Amino acid sequence: MISDSAVPQQARDAEGRYSNFFKIGYNAFEFLLDFGQVYQEGGADSVHTRIVTTPRYAKALSELLIETLADYVKTYGQIPNVLDEEPATECEQPS
Repeated sequence: MISDSAVPQQARDAEGRYSNFFKIGYNAFEFLLDFGQVYQEGGADSVHTRIVTTPRYAKALSELLIETLADYVKTYGQIPNVLDEEPATECEQPS
């Protein structure tokens, strides 16, 4: 886990956004990573952030995410697959 003092001030001041919707596209030169929210009430998916990066940095992100998930599992236990979960009820809002 990263301590707050190890994170640059600019990153600590960045706006945090919740995301439960992800979409990835690519071409020969770049990857497009879309993050957003989807609601069960039949509303449209809402993309709030798009990250554009090179294939090389997309690979680095993938490796970092895999490593971080493995560390999380060691600390907190297995993570259930999102497709195996029951739909959230109105009182189960993300924090």
